[in-house]
Amino acid sequence: MNEKLLPLKDKVALITGAAGAIGYAVAQALLENGCRVAASDLPGKKLDRLTADLKKQARLKASRRPRGLRAEGSRQRRTPDRVIGIALDVTDKASVAKGFQSVIDTWGKIDIVVMNAGIALVSTLIEMDIEAFRKLEKVNVEGTLLTLAEAGRRFIKQAAGGDIIIMSTKNVPSPSAGFGAYSATKAACHQLGRIASLEFAQYDVRVNMVAPDAVFSEGKYKSGLWETVGADRMKARGMDEKQLQEYYRSRNLLKTRITGRDVANAVLFFATRQTPTTGATIPVDGGLPDAAPR
Repeated sequence: MNEKLLPLKDKVALITGAAGAIGYAVAQALLENGCRVAASDLPGKKLDRLTADLKKQARLKASRRPRGLRAEGSRQRRTPDRVIGIALDVTDKASVAKGFQSVIDTWGKIDIVVMNAGIALVSTLIEMDIEAFRKLEKVNVEGTLLTLAEAGRRFIKQAAGGDIIIMSTKNVPSPSAGFGAYSATKAACHQLGRIASLEFAQYDVRVNMVAPDAVFSEGKYKSGLWETVGADRMKARGMDEKQLQEYYRSRNLLKTRITGRDVANAVLFFATRQTPTTGATIPVDGGLPDAAPR
């Protein structure tokens, strides 16, 4: 593909919570469309492995370009790679600010922020441990607020617009019993996104949401959420992992398995600005009647 036709050529994206199935798929899709990608997550082996894999893929893609484009790419590679990994804790204001600054120090700007960081908990309301709930509130709600605020400040200072895509969930319009902490905190996350769309529109900063149903893995990358809650969901339904995935496939209208790439395609729709849209949500769930607006 001619790089001049890539819709996100020379754009810069920061992804939070990137070291899982959805984060990996989103990073791949952005890279394939010309973006430079800062993959962020908590420090550790998962982030290191993700960064190494994405850098390898970016180099492989560059090596397959036509000779003329390869020469151009060689000049560009005197500057930093098209992928960087950033240790970032969304619950820490200083860490969020440092993460954004690292992207700007590397590439001079940020164009797209994909907010994918989030954690889950399985518990009934009666049995719920308040400290466990507060942990979700800190990541899913406070983390969203801190990241939105920092993105807003940076985009306003740059005065060039920007796009924020928040990873919501089908559990916002259609919560599940035993999944109250996740459903409630992600609903707050979603609402903060809607408010940000109102406040940031005057700066040409668009804020939109993507609401997937269960994504279990993407390639070798497992969903962190499903690593946390999968065992309980299997036990509650008397299923093994394969049967559980079949259950989620069969419950949607299209009888389809939701993949990380499906979610990434929805992110691309917003990131490439195919319509003049802000404050909107794309469901990626195969069609769930219970999740339709009421």
